Amino acid sequence: MDFTIRAATLEDCKDVARMITELAEYEKVADQVKITQKAPVVWCYNADLNVNRSVIHVINVFITATDLEQDGFSKNPFFHGIIAEVPEQHRSKDGHTKIGYSLYFYTYSSWKGRAVYMEDLYVMPEFRGKGIGKALMSKVAQLGLAAGCTQLNFAVLNWNKPSHDFYLSQGCWDVTSDLGYHCMRCEGDALEHLAQGDP
Repeated sequence: MDFTIRAATLEDCKDVARMITELAEYEKVADQVKITQKAPVVWCYNADLNVNRSVIHVINVFITATDLEQDGFSKNPFFHGIIAEVPEQHRSKDGHTKIGYSLYFYTYSSWKGRAVYMEDLYVMPEFRGKGIGKALMSKVAQLGLAAGCTQLNFAVLNWNKPSHDFYLSQGCWDVTSDLGYHCMRCEGDALEHLAQGDP
C-alpha cells in the first residue's frame, strides 16, 4: 500500500485528536481520555506570591485540538508528532487520509544520556499489517538517533500481546520483566497535594 510518513503540522491536530480517541478505545481506556475537538479546558490557577508557592485546583480538564496545537507547535513544544497518510484513493471507509500517527518527546537518562520517549503509536485498524506502524516507529527511532539519543522508550499494555511480540521482534526488551522497574504516575488531587508539600 502506498503511504507516506511526514512531520505533523498544525493542520493535523484535529485528526490527531480523533486518532487519540480511537487509540484509547482500542486500549479499553476511553473513559480516561480528556481530549476533544471542542470542549474547553476548565481550570483555576491561584498563585500566592508572598509564600512563593502556587496552588492549582483542577476542576475538569479537557484537552482540545487547540491545546495540541499550542503544546506541539509552540516555541518550546511539549511533544513532536509524525503522521502516516495515504493518497485519496486509499482513504479510510470514513474518508480519512491521515490514518496513523506517533507522538514523541525527548527525555534524559541519568545513566545513558539523551533518550526519546514514544508516547503514542497508532494505526487505524483497517490499515494495520501493512508496515505503517513499523514505518512510524522507525521514523521516531531515526529522529531520536539524529538528535543524539541512545534509547527509545515507550509503554505497552500487558494484554496487548501482538504489539508486545512486534516490539520484541524489533529488538526491544521489556524493562519491567528484565529490571523490575514500574511506571509510576501522580495526578489529580495527589499531584496537587504533592505540589503543595502536604504530608
